[in-house]
Amino acid sequence: MMDGLFKVLDIAASGMTAERLRLDVISQNLANSDTTRTEEGGPYRRKVVIFQEALDQSTNGNRNFGGVKVSSIIEDPSPFRLVYDPNHPDADDEGYVSYPNVNVLREMVDLMSAQRAYEMNTAVVNSAKSMYNSALGIGR
Repeated sequence: MMDGLFKVLDIAASGMTAERLRLDVISQNLANSDTTRTEEGGPYRRKVVIFQEALDQSTNGNRNFGGVKVSSIIEDPSPFRLVYDPNHPDADDEGYVSYPNVNVLREMVDLMSAQRAYEMNTAVVNSAKSMYNSALGIGR
């Protein structure tokens, strides 16, 4: 029984770790939403975190769900925003500036989603902790 409870903690912790990275990437996207020039050249390109399920092998050879992990962080291939500003130092010959493909509203929605997912995993940890304490007779 205790083995299963520890597994719950492992799964929730993996979700918290993944969502924390997602929060960091969203923050990076928001911080660079107006960056028109990067070290790589051109405007900043929005980053997206890709999750995948984490499977582990049990002793009987079955694959068990072991939580979630970040499989990669990719760049969003959507086009850059073009804004007419002929006085901008990064304007092209026609006066247009390429701005990052970061939509602040989308990032804020993603930020709230990641925050809620992190909070839900925290609630699972707290519930598991409460069950441990009850099973051990602590806190009576």
